[in-house]
Amino acid sequence: MARLSLSQITADIVACRACPRLVHWREHVAQEKRAAFRAEEYWGLPVPGFGDPKARLLVCGLAPAAHGGNRTGRVFTGDRSGDFLFAALHRAGFANQPTSRHRGDGLRLTDCYITACVRCCPPDNRPTNEERDRCLPFLAQELRLLRHICCTICLGGFAWDGLLRVLATLGPLPRPRPRFGHGAVATVGTLTLIGCYHPSQQNTFTGRLTEAMLDAVFCQAQTFIQNRDPPHG
Repeated sequence: MARLSLSQITADIVACRACPRLVHWREHVAQEKRAAFRAEEYWGLPVPGFGDPKARLLVCGLAPAAHGGNRTGRVFTGDRSGDFLFAALHRAGFANQPTSRHRGDGLRLTDCYITACVRCCPPDNRPTNEERDRCLPFLAQELRLLRHICCTICLGGFAWDGLLRVLATLGPLPRPRPRFGHGAVATVGTLTLIGCYHPSQQNTFTGRLTEAMLDAVFCQAQTFIQNRDPPHG
């Protein structure tokens, strides 16, 4: 069997219609739209990962936002969570600019790849367990192809759990099973996982996650990368 490429996985993700509830919701949102984006054409399809194919850092989220990734076609692009995340990526040197508004805005990631456990926006940001499990093979395929990944930042407990489920299909997990927490660190095989609160407005507006806290997580990731892998190139 021929080895899949990231472009082939992207095409498979975009074409997926495996979860009827999510298909209905993402298309409904794309048709109804939000008033502020009434003149825009929504993506309305599953949202693939993106970034540097030689990345050593993987950033994993929950799912696209209804009026963010589901509108723009790029995860974390065009919403407040992305504003917070991309600003931190820029400060840490992983992104060439601090904002991301649409797919053609010139954003480039260096040594970083961003993905999600679920590729369609779910109602109330809550995928079912069955929807999660149908989607996780895409993440497993990305991990197999992103051969330089040595550190992953999991944005929220859902991403932490989803990534551990994927890693359990690739090899044994530590015992006891690593628990999520902001700043939690776990080693699974050759991969280091770092837990981070999700940069949702619920967390950033309340101060549960601050710029300094997010910067510290990226600094921690850079330390692991520099200690465990040769320079990017």
